[in-house]
Amino acid sequence: MEVPYCIVKGKARLGSIVDKKTASVLCLTTVKNEDKMEFSKILEAIKANFNDKYDEYRKKWGGGIMGSKSQARSKAKEKLLAKEAAQRMT
Repeated sequence: MEVPYCIVKGKARLGSIVDKKTASVLCLTTVKNEDKMEFSKILEAIKANFNDKYDEYRKKWGGGIMGSKSQARSKAKEKLLAKEAAQRMT
């Protein structure tokens, strides 16, 4: 189910669409006939900038750089797993 979504900067921008001061979430269920052309252009831009680039954005999250404490913890975990594997083999 490919539902187009978009992250908007500021709750006030969403609120201006529904004539409120702020809105944190907005779901459009119907669009007026006279606004459908403009809405379809916006929808295409949303799909191109957010939905279609999801995998690209996901790959950039997190740098994979761990601090010294995390590195020590992962080394200790690896040693423990290696020790358990060696015990299973004998």
